[in-house]
Amino acid sequence: MAEIIRMPRLSDTMEEGNIVSWLVKEGDNVSPGDILAEVETDKATMELESFNEGVLLYIGVKEGPVPVDGIIAIIGAKGDDYKKLLAEAESAVSATPAKEEAAPAKEAAPTPAVKSPPAAKATSAPVAVVETNHNTDRILASPLARSLAEEKGYNLEQISGTGDGGRIIKRDVETYTPSAAPAASSSKQAPRALAADIQYGDVPVSQMRKVIARRLSESKFGAPHFYLTIEINMDNAMAARKQVNAHPDIKVSFNDIIMKACAVALRKHPAINSSWHGDKITYHEEINIGVAVAIPDGLMVPVVRDTDLKSLTQINAEVKDLAGKARNKKLSTEEMTGNTFTISNLGNFGIEEFTAIINPPDACILAVGSIMQKPIVKDGEIVVGNMMKVTLSCDHRVVDGVTGANFLATLKGMLESPLMMLA
Repeated sequence: MAEIIRMPRLSDTMEEGNIVSWLVKEGDNVSPGDILAEVETDKATMELESFNEGVLLYIGVKEGPVPVDGIIAIIGAKGDDYKKLLAEAESAVSATPAKEEAAPAKEAAPTPAVKSPPAAKATSAPVAVVETNHNTDRILASPLARSLAEEKGYNLEQISGTGDGGRIIKRDVETYTPSAAPAASSSKQAPRALAADIQYGDVPVSQMRKVIARRLSESKFGAPHFYLTIEINMDNAMAARKQVNAHPDIKVSFNDIIMKACAVALRKHPAINSSWHGDKITYHEEINIGVAVAIPDGLMVPVVRDTDLKSLTQINAEVKDLAGKARNKKLSTEEMTGNTFTISNLGNFGIEEFTAIINPPDACILAVGSIMQKPIVKDGEIVVGNMMKVTLSCDHRVVDGVTGANFLATLKGMLESPLMMLA
């Protein structure tokens, strides 16, 4: 009997999935475990795995967005009247009143499993797919194929695609033999470097960018933001970092120190480590700090759990691991949820000061700027100081001005006298 395959919900924020490409065609035989298609969610590009055996009778959407529970395919025996099944399913949806959304749903056909592509081998430094010496952005290739080619060091220009319209798919990369590739022409000029490898013209919005737009719009216009900025003398923090990094087996960053200082300060100011839920405010016992990581598609926020209980080296190792997974879209749902406070650091980009939009469900987010050398007055004399500005964005429904100011004063004290983190 033919069965309908629907778009599964893969995260709590997912409202639709984007069909990137089909790896099978209508009329093909499929078995449990076969990969049907590549689906882009708000978190990653994943493989749609079949739980059914039979013939792929119908593909609902060749390419593009499909809402959660939307019909994407029908699998059954050859000759099954799938059109009747499809018509019944569509008429049932149109006849269902909106108010029945809250009613218990009927048991549906097994939902196909969607799994992440196999994790990439660890490298010394994760490399974003767009940062290549070849103009591969204009080559038709699925995200999984691009990622796999990047892992293997293959040039997409030398791989023939077997997908629709000559699109390069995962299978093409897996079966590609580098030794068979023709030698690159020495006369071929490298493409002109673009500021951000932008594809000019209209570009469809990715699922991740849609979710970012929706969630941050809800946060900005739903939560009454106010901002508190303070300047911190980082001389002692710089000296402490230099002393720690003098050990050959230990390396910590300024961001690690800031995270640890924030975690200790949050323990002293639990009102900052809280969330608004309409009819209640949750004060979190755990201190889980989210770290904003920029990736080509937008922004991801992996979470370092129990940050206050971890050493600087533990924080450093965990952030590196999570940031690498974020750039390769390999983060699990658990690694992206549970944040109670967030840090966004643009110091490496020379940004002296900025404000950040609160990352729900947090009540606050800290925007960290660059450490800038400037003249300051110390002991009645003008000297050069290494100064850093941080701005705390606060949800006024949860945090008042004095509460936020007290937190920043504690944070300032921690960073200006790093030994206070141990007190």
